[in-house]
Amino acid sequence: MRFDSYDPGDFYDELFAGKGKPRPEATPLIERIHSLSEGELKRRQQAAQIALFKQGVTFSVYGDSEGTERIFPFDIIPRIVAAGEWAKLEAGLKQRIFALNLFIADIYGEQKIIKDGIIPAELIHSAKGFLPPCMGLKPPAGIWCHITGTDLVRDRDGQWYVLEDNLRCPSGVSYVLENRRVMKTTFPQVFRTMEIEPVHKYPGHLLETLLNLAPKNLADPTVAVLTPGIYNSAYFEHSFLAQQMGVELVEGRDLVVADGYLQMRTTKGLQRVDVLYRRIDDDFIDPKVFRPNSLIGIPGFMEVYGAGRVGIANALGTGVADDKVIYAYVPQMIHYYLSEDPILPNVPTYLCWEPKQLEYVLGNLDKLVVKAANESGGYGMLVGPHASQEEREEFAQRIQANPRNYIAQPTLCLSRVPTLVDDHFEGCHVDLRPYILYGKEIYVNPGGLTRVALKKGSLVVNSSQGGGSKDTWVLTH
Repeated sequence: MRFDSYDPGDFYDELFAGKGKPRPEATPLIERIHSLSEGELKRRQQAAQIALFKQGVTFSVYGDSEGTERIFPFDIIPRIVAAGEWAKLEAGLKQRIFALNLFIADIYGEQKIIKDGIIPAELIHSAKGFLPPCMGLKPPAGIWCHITGTDLVRDRDGQWYVLEDNLRCPSGVSYVLENRRVMKTTFPQVFRTMEIEPVHKYPGHLLETLLNLAPKNLADPTVAVLTPGIYNSAYFEHSFLAQQMGVELVEGRDLVVADGYLQMRTTKGLQRVDVLYRRIDDDFIDPKVFRPNSLIGIPGFMEVYGAGRVGIANALGTGVADDKVIYAYVPQMIHYYLSEDPILPNVPTYLCWEPKQLEYVLGNLDKLVVKAANESGGYGMLVGPHASQEEREEFAQRIQANPRNYIAQPTLCLSRVPTLVDDHFEGCHVDLRPYILYGKEIYVNPGGLTRVALKKGSLVVNSSQGGGSKDTWVLTH
């Protein structure tokens, strides 16, 4: 199978600069694929998918009548990022996370950014992720967002944009690690000739980040991963990361507050837990403070947390920065807290709560993507150019009923990567989710999860909407 007939078209293609013109960084890979015998690439694709299946690399779709678990589709053609390009992305992500952390600390502290008129107070107080019980909290070292998955996209002109921030319980890093393991067995010769940044160090960096949250003067802190349970869409990842770090995987029913500490039930009695990597949303974690009907949380947790007797990642309350309306103000945050220009721009964003911008959005729904402020996974979204008139009218009513809850953005022409479809290559749209850890320093795992829209012509890359993934190769030089 060859790329001779592959045409990037009027898109930014990650591997080809034009028809028959591989980008310099992709040339060794293209040459290797061309050297394979007929049918060999497809056999390797099937072998890779089987290997991931045997490893249990799955995800769940809530309400899916076909069953709870699905295999996460994987495409064997990787995305390649040149070293110089990655250096800029890394710098931009570090800048962004640093500013977002200062913002969250400020919002739950003195709220200077509100007092100075940079962000309206009503936007903060109406954000679903803003948690008044977190006012005055002092997380260890002043760090709130320890683990972040920031979604990036590239437009037709090759420019990178930040699409959204995920600071509560970002998922997907297990697929990065498993995809790489499979790819190294699929293209061993390419890995020997191309110098590709490793990704396997992530669990070690994650454990180091978590240990940094432990109360001081503990010789051997106990870390645990808190999962909602086997029916959660990312349960594979919860168990995978716990296993990779060598720590306990626990559910809320395994934990109890006793003698002023968070403790884990074991066959030998209660054992103190010093750091919790939580993979449940804030409002489920303590039924005494947040949702009283939560069956997956730990009653009394907030009291122990507030007293500094347990560390938690991410800190409670970070979801305020996941709000897509607050996202629009991140460039102002960078200017305000760092006195710097953003290295990575946001996608241009219209705020429906502002009357003039609302008027523009309602008049241009056929050209815009509209998103609900707190939805994820491709839900609560209107892709205007692909929607029917009836769908646009129905969405207009939703926006007018609750303008604070919606933003709109121009329809970006997302970059594409060649993808194996049956017996040929098709260009499919992709985004990129790098993973950033904030411990003693800020660490960006090289590459990230490249999500690919496998439905022909689709711009929606989410796994719950039919998307898959690719390995992301960051070159060392």
